[in-house]
Amino acid sequence: MVAEPRSVVESPSLMVPSHVAIIMDGNGRWAQRRHLPRLAGHRAGVRNLHRVTRACADYGVENLTVYAFSTENWGRPEDEVRGLMRIFADAMERETINLHKNGVRLRHVGSMEGVAPHLQEATRRAVELTKGNDRITLNVAFNYGGRAEIVDAVRRIVEDGLDPRSIDERVISRYLYTAAVPDPDLVIRTAGEMRLSNFLLWQSAYAEYYATPVHWPDFGREELDAAIQAYSARRRKYGKL
Repeated sequence: MVAEPRSVVESPSLMVPSHVAIIMDGNGRWAQRRHLPRLAGHRAGVRNLHRVTRACADYGVENLTVYAFSTENWGRPEDEVRGLMRIFADAMERETINLHKNGVRLRHVGSMEGVAPHLQEATRRAVELTKGNDRITLNVAFNYGGRAEIVDAVRRIVEDGLDPRSIDERVISRYLYTAAVPDPDLVIRTAGEMRLSNFLLWQSAYAEYYATPVHWPDFGREELDAAIQAYSARRRKYGKL
């Protein structure tokens, strides 16, 4: 009999990252391979997010940050963007209750500029409902761009009139969208691409990077195990010897 692969949860000697960030790529290609519309892939991706969040919580991951919609994604075909907004709104209404029951705290990372008022309100309600949960924090990077985040941070620093001599890395970090979140330890990208795509540019300076050819809707517990095992095998030097 072939033994079942051992889960990271059952391997206490492995080092589990405190903060995992995921670029959830490949929803459209997943759908096209099944001769489905691209939006069907995005719906499958939303369903998978709930599963992966639970898996991360089981492993003891404290923060999970996911790249849901970038500032560049507004440039996609108009019908796809409208469909994505509907999917996000539906997910906020349906999935928030399930996440809340599972002790997940939701946070929005990004800008609300240009986002429809009803989706802004749904996001605020989800954040408010789950703010007391502490099993895992799910940071949803929606209408997010790493460069835009840094530009916004600089603008607010200038507006607050800080002495230039007082500005250091810690000050800038406090002005980012992720001010209350520690930097990611592990950045995972699905669907085989090898780039950050403007995701957590400042925060990922010394994160470990892991890429998998698996499309996001198929990224499950075994794939997460593999990513965490790869992370655990690395020696983080932070530019030192």
